[in-house]
Amino acid sequence: MHDAAEVRDFLTTRRARLTPLEAGLPFPGGQRRVPGLRREEVALLAGMSVDYYTRLERGNLAGASDAVLDALARALRLDEAEREHLHDLARLANASQTARMRAPRFAKPSVRPSLQRVIDAMPGVPAMVRNERRDLLALNTVAARLYAPVLANEANRANLGRFCFLDPASRTYFSDWTTSASDLVASLRKSAAADPYDRGLTDLIGELTTRSEAFAQFWAAHRVRFHQNGAKRIRHPEVGELRLDYESMPLPADPTLSLVVYTPSDDATADALALLASLAATEHAASGALPGAEPSPASGAGSGAGSGAASSPGVDAG
Repeated sequence: MHDAAEVRDFLTTRRARLTPLEAGLPFPGGQRRVPGLRREEVALLAGMSVDYYTRLERGNLAGASDAVLDALARALRLDEAEREHLHDLARLANASQTARMRAPRFAKPSVRPSLQRVIDAMPGVPAMVRNERRDLLALNTVAARLYAPVLANEANRANLGRFCFLDPASRTYFSDWTTSASDLVASLRKSAAADPYDRGLTDLIGELTTRSEAFAQFWAAHRVRFHQNGAKRIRHPEVGELRLDYESMPLPADPTLSLVVYTPSDDATADALALLASLAATEHAASGALPGAEPSPASGAGSGAGSGAASSPGVDAG
């Protein structure tokens, strides 16, 4: 991401979405030439000079204190994810030249065998490990079956970003594709600001921006969100409509990895998941694989068979 442009676009889009009445300014008055708040109104609400706010909005967050950032967040009515995103952008702006020049990270962290055993110990629900690029790194048998349409296409490289925006099958797989796609982009933007030195994530965003007009449009909205919990609707080719709740839990020993577990949100989904788990277990047993065995590659998990670490050189699980 380009630091100054990212800051500028984030602040201007947050300012444009907020009306004077929503911001607590009951008498806006006059002819308004721009949507949302004027710069001087944001400055007033944040308790700073117009010149200083203008400098911030032009992308210069260098030297901005936490108190200034929090005042700006309150003025723009930022939610928790947006507030943290603003602080992430400021940390990047204040990073030393040495930190900026440090070697970018390309490699994906490996999944420890004990983590594979943890998700294999939950045979009745889909469970997996993913990274901030939304690579599917390790899945239990039912998760591999759940994500079979993603894993079956090698061009996706076991990555939900590529599946969502570059694989036409995603339009059928996600019952509400627009919401799923928007949430995915928002969480990728949050991850990119939190870890600007992840070259693999930067490359993924660049790839999706150039190859998908839809991704570029979502990216331009500058929406950010946490990917911690929520609901997901999937139209699975084997068991039909699934309504799932998910919890995404960061792993303290592997801070760039998260454990994601899905549970059914209604009885019909519970029955469908039980069928999916049965199908996965039957095929897993027929393949001769043993529980806790070495995970199979993504190409082998495409049919949903076996515990699998879906490896790829580049990148949403959720």
